[in-house]
Amino acid sequence: MGSDNLAVLNALDTARTQWYHVTAIVIAGMGFFTDAYDLFCITTISKLLGRLYYYDPSTGKPGKLPVPVNNTVIGVALVGTLCGQLAFGWAGDKLGRKKVYGVTLVLMVICAIGSGLSFGSTASSVITTLCFFRFWLGFGIGGDYPLSATIMSEYANKKTRGAFIAAVFAMQGMGIIFAGMVSMIVSKLFLMNHTGPKFVDEHVFSTEPEADFMWRIVLMLGSLPAILTFYWRMKMPETGRYTALIEGNAKQAAVDMGRVLDIEIQAETDKISDFKAANSYGLVSNEFFKRHGYHLIGTMTTWFLLDIAFYSQNLAQKDIFPAMGLTDKPEHVSALTEVFQTSKAMFVVALLGTFPGYWFTVAFIEKMGRFNIQLMGFFMMSVFMFIMGVKYEYLKENKLAFATLYGLTFFFANFGPNSTTFVLPAELFPTRLRSTCHAISAASGKAGAMVGAFGVQSYTLSGDVKKIKRAMMFLAFTNLLGFACTFMVTETKGRSLEEISGEDGGVGGGGGHNETQMSRQSED
Repeated sequence: MGSDNLAVLNALDTARTQWYHVTAIVIAGMGFFTDAYDLFCITTISKLLGRLYYYDPSTGKPGKLPVPVNNTVIGVALVGTLCGQLAFGWAGDKLGRKKVYGVTLVLMVICAIGSGLSFGSTASSVITTLCFFRFWLGFGIGGDYPLSATIMSEYANKKTRGAFIAAVFAMQGMGIIFAGMVSMIVSKLFLMNHTGPKFVDEHVFSTEPEADFMWRIVLMLGSLPAILTFYWRMKMPETGRYTALIEGNAKQAAVDMGRVLDIEIQAETDKISDFKAANSYGLVSNEFFKRHGYHLIGTMTTWFLLDIAFYSQNLAQKDIFPAMGLTDKPEHVSALTEVFQTSKAMFVVALLGTFPGYWFTVAFIEKMGRFNIQLMGFFMMSVFMFIMGVKYEYLKENKLAFATLYGLTFFFANFGPNSTTFVLPAELFPTRLRSTCHAISAASGKAGAMVGAFGVQSYTLSGDVKKIKRAMMFLAFTNLLGFACTFMVTETKGRSLEEISGEDGGVGGGGGHNETQMSRQSED
């Protein structure tokens, strides 16, 4: 019973790329843009929060967030994201992709505004309300991962599916660039009217009182892109695969997809009921493990290992920037100047290192395949991090070499596993469990991000050279493990989703079927 028997799936797989695909990428991509902005803008202002709320005159140094507070402010959104991924991923399979998609956006808008309004007059009350809203903001962001990936993979045709899902994810790069750019612009606007003296010249007044508005504005601006796309998100039809294969409504699927693809599709109710009957096993079943067990372990471990390195690097940027000569020592600048310099450094690294990698993946994923890109990325990241770990003292003196290596690790993370770990779980699993399996893989990634944010990052906070070297060597090792775990997933390039997952009655699936699939790819 091949998927080519189902006209609606065949139409989706062979549809020419058209305007409807582009709007789907933009709508899903704007969610990701917002996610990245909200998750990463905190790194541009966390030092400012320390100066504003944790200044202690007895130290003779600018205020700094205590390590547990710093970890909580940065990490609480990651905890929220993990919970949101699992909750919304499951709901996406049970209630429909579209129904749940609007809820995540509303949550993101409300909580981005709430984060900026964090109220109270004491440090603990401001930080507590900030963390409360950041947790629920993360919860909404978490829902966007499995839903955006699943919607895009189910809308796309089989020739360009990888590029489309990667393009949605590439909007994360835009979000990181904008997080740096918006912080840079807002802090510059404040500096034009309220420049404080350097900390060494004047301890108290080096923290401009107006800076308290600045960080709030940066956080609240995260709600804008989400508000702008809400209307369009609500107008998207449910994916044809969900309507047909899960709801069993062949007629509705044919009407919805016929309208967006601008073609006539016949409804095949009897065939769809056969299709459903052949794929009724649950997530916790021997049948699932036999067909897809290896793949799920593969997508979970690779995403987990990648995010340890990726988030350690991104969140520890502000600590590494001074070593690279991109920012001045805290004592030699005012609070707002420090935000401006950190934001500018983040913007430059994102623009030159992070951003191009995403689009290289979009350009090459259908030529090179997901599997090869992931292997290459893990290997190159491992090499560059190993060099940075071994030669850290030398590189501290040679700023250009350091900046280049640091930028290259970002480039190969994004032209590598950071993109492919997002694409693969959206393709490998059956329609009925696709959103849930993507969510489990993504949540495993966020667990890795927490290891990065709470564990590895604490090694970089003190600026101790030995500790930073140790952290870099550890990250090089985790990337090598990621390289090894990649062999548990298989290539998905150029095949229909039903063929990959075995829903069409073919081989599909994971477990013992990898060899069959590999031989089939080599024939391609």
